Amino acid sequence: MSWYEPSFVYQIYPLGLTGAPYENDGVTVHRLLKLVDDGWVDHLRRLGATCVMLNPVFQSRTHGYDTTDYLTLDCRLGTNDDLRAVVDAFHAAGIRVLLDAVFNHVGRDFWAFADVRERRQASPYASWFCIDWGGNSAYDDGFGYETWAGVPELVKLNHHDFGLNDYTADVIRAWERDFDIDGLRLDVAYCLDPGYLGYLRQIANELTDKRGSKFLLLGETMFGDYNRWMGDGLCDTVTNYECYKGLWSSLNSANMHEVAYALERQSGDKPWDLYTHRWLLNFVDNHDVPRIATKLEDPAQLPALYGLLFGMRGVPCVYYGSEWGIEGEQHYGDHELRPALDVPQWNDLTDKITAFATARAGSKALVWGGYRQLQCQPKQLIFERAAEGERVIVALNFDSVPAVLHFDAGCGRATDLLTGSTHDFGGGSEVGAYSCHYWLCER
Repeated sequence: MSWYEPSFVYQIYPLGLTGAPYENDGVTVHRLLKLVDDGWVDHLRRLGATCVMLNPVFQSRTHGYDTTDYLTLDCRLGTNDDLRAVVDAFHAAGIRVLLDAVFNHVGRDFWAFADVRERRQASPYASWFCIDWGGNSAYDDGFGYETWAGVPELVKLNHHDFGLNDYTADVIRAWERDFDIDGLRLDVAYCLDPGYLGYLRQIANELTDKRGSKFLLLGETMFGDYNRWMGDGLCDTVTNYECYKGLWSSLNSANMHEVAYALERQSGDKPWDLYTHRWLLNFVDNHDVPRIATKLEDPAQLPALYGLLFGMRGVPCVYYGSEWGIEGEQHYGDHELRPALDVPQWNDLTDKITAFATARAGSKALVWGGYRQLQCQPKQLIFERAAEGERVIVALNFDSVPAVLHFDAGCGRATDLLTGSTHDFGGGSEVGAYSCHYWLCER
């Protein structure tokens, strides 16, 4: 195991949070330092986060996923020295740092593709891309090229070319050397060639040996069998979109059986469960989906939902601003999902998330334990996490009225890790409306 499994990840979209203009204006402004100067590093430490994931920070034309230079911080955010200063500040606070690695595609102004546009077949980089010399593009280049998701501004990279792959390996080595980062989020990892993923694993292993601690590969995946992209020779972990869907829709439809099925299928106590020995990255929102405070039909369920996020097996991830309940609907461009924010805020929801994070960090069962369902009802879910002789029962009530839960706890009394109070299982367990409990059972 590594530093990752017990971690609590906090996600930041820097171009959005810092208020950078959507179109790159070519002006260098030291906006990234806002993360230090405006208290975000201290905010993460207070919240209990142990890892920060920064979405694209390198030079691009617009949203960061149309990279033009992998080795230079986007001028809208500042300079490479600024990035190193921010990483150092997070490290000083005990927080690891992941960068977003966009290796499936680049922007049209990426230096190698610009050379192809100018020199065509004579360019030494022509084989870095999937080009149809007999076709044409939406920009009338006189040749066609493969794109990501049909977007002409996003030029697909050809990872069958070993020269390209060696270049991206050198990019990763430079990021680790120059910025001292702890790993990568691999954008659209589900689109990357498995052989290329295996190559990235070799580079990550090389850096792990160099650092003496895990250099993490976190793959962005959607649905399907995550073992296609996650394993000893692939990504260490992946984004858990399967449970993401169940987390919000189970509440909106008063059908906890949906998310319970996903939890059992992924990491239950049956030999056929899929990811028993893996820790997926769990989330209730991110920079690509509506804010959870907007998605939930009953916002009073929000605190208990975060209780489920921190109580389920895997690694919890919180998206900037959602810890105090900001809203954001998804529209073209995703601008409302990636807003500019000033200093971080704090409220009752933030207090609860901090309590969940503290309880998880201090519990072997909540970090390392498996998953065993004890009871599932339309608006209630009870399950057990157990590891190294410690058992914690996670009890959730998403109803607007109290409930009495009857299940076999396997013991008579417990201590609530969130409140410190003693709980007696005899005669049923009464729980309040919209409540979450982490009951540490007697041995």
